[in-house]
Amino acid sequence: MTATTVLTCRALLLDMDGTLVNSDAVVERIWRRWADRHGLDGDEVMKVVHGRQGYATMALLLPGRPMAQNHAENAWMLAEETADMDGVVAVPGAGEFLSSLVTGSVPHALVTSADVALSTARMAAAGLGLPDVRVTAESVGASKPDPEGFLKGAAELGVDPADCVVFEDSGAGIQAGRAAGMRVVGVGPRAGFHGPDVAVRDLTQIRVEPFDGGVRLHVG
Repeated sequence: MTATTVLTCRALLLDMDGTLVNSDAVVERIWRRWADRHGLDGDEVMKVVHGRQGYATMALLLPGRPMAQNHAENAWMLAEETADMDGVVAVPGAGEFLSSLVTGSVPHALVTSADVALSTARMAAAGLGLPDVRVTAESVGASKPDPEGFLKGAAELGVDPADCVVFEDSGAGIQAGRAAGMRVVGVGPRAGFHGPDVAVRDLTQIRVEPFDGGVRLHVG
């Protein structure tokens, strides 16, 4: 029998891609085309795209290019991704997990590197409801692994960062959660390589138990 970890907190901060929504098929298509256009190795590009805003990925891969050009190309890439929902599905257990947060009145926020249009489209394509509190690309000045997004999410919920648990799938996102002073649940096959506090295969391995003043997460 697999041991269960119990985390107690007051609020949850949820990444989207790879955590609630499996959009890997689209991300692979879009970014491998981008790699081809710029003469880069697609496999190497895919190692760094997850979790970051597009302009931050471009800055890593094309370090000599003006940042204004990265931002301009990122806007075009976001529009291309928003138009492509082929293969976008919910991560197993995501719908039930989100419903349990709403039913239990658990404070939670979406903290994503996608913009409003892309996050709205992907959550809808996956059949998932959007949390009331959302921190998107437009909301922050720095991409994950900077902790700004998670700190902003905690502030909007009115909860101390130390009382928040982050759900993330990527190295950049897990690093951002840790930098924000939060505990991190890693979700999916990428997460375990980046040192989350605990890792799960998918969200079917999470049970939410609200109590007066907080929530217990049974993980595993």
